[in-house]
Amino acid sequence: MAKADFDEIYTSPDPRRYYSTLSEHDYQIPAHSGAVFGQLADAFAAGPNSRVVDLCCSYGVNATVLKHDLEFDEIIRHYCDPPVDDLESAELLALDQEWYATHRRVDPTRVSGVDSSAPAISYATAAGILDAGFAEDLEGSDPSPALARELRDADLITVSGGIGYITDRTIDRVLRCARSPRLAVLCLRWVDFAPIVDAGAAHGLVTERLDEATFPQRRFADTEERLYVQHELDRLGVGQKGREEDGYHHTDLYLLRPEQEVLARPLDALIEPAGAIDDAGNRWSKTDEVDVSVFTSGQGLR
Repeated sequence: MAKADFDEIYTSPDPRRYYSTLSEHDYQIPAHSGAVFGQLADAFAAGPNSRVVDLCCSYGVNATVLKHDLEFDEIIRHYCDPPVDDLESAELLALDQEWYATHRRVDPTRVSGVDSSAPAISYATAAGILDAGFAEDLEGSDPSPALARELRDADLITVSGGIGYITDRTIDRVLRCARSPRLAVLCLRWVDFAPIVDAGAAHGLVTERLDEATFPQRRFADTEERLYVQHELDRLGVGQKGREEDGYHHTDLYLLRPEQEVLARPLDALIEPAGAIDDAGNRWSKTDEVDVSVFTSGQGLR
């Protein structure tokens, strides 16, 4: 058994294969991360424009929603539109430069992206999706001086779905650089997050988790992937009712930051988790109460 392998879609010269492949599985996590990370970035902004460093950013997918007045469904349709199939990559790039510039928000969030895929980073920066891009593998080496400067000044560091591809080694390296260390993560529920909690604790951070509200990522690619994920969830003692049993990957929202910030304003006071699924399998509504757990060690996570 194994999780489906989509590695090849991250190294194409443009994002069409990425979006067309994942859209077949109702890919939707950027819609949720754009909303949640945007609320957090605004809450932590030290100046008029919040500054985000997005890890495992691929083609700047989170930035497409954070920086632009576009719904994620519109971005999917843009790249899956039949006339776009016939364009050369250079033609698509020219189209995207104009399209994203037209839809850029007033005073947008500054988003810098980090990914090991040089083609993805190259396209996202050339198209203006990312303000800065870094094709670096932080599992194997420290951030470059330029990336270290971006991390130092970030209001928020983000990851959506990338934990597992990156580990506590990367998280330790980025937190070492941050002047105001805050890390927001949407992590697949079957991936053990305890090492990330411990990495944060080593830097004096506590971890909050939004409870009884998860965010769907995409449908399982096939039965083999579904069985693999269910096996991992069983191993971690995580219940699946109303979530993975309905055929979708689900993510938990975590926020790592200094304890004094948590005490002053807890996670549930910072966000409205629109799009989340509750324990009954229903979409979150503004009348719902949301619980938050706080962890200082990965030992108590489950």
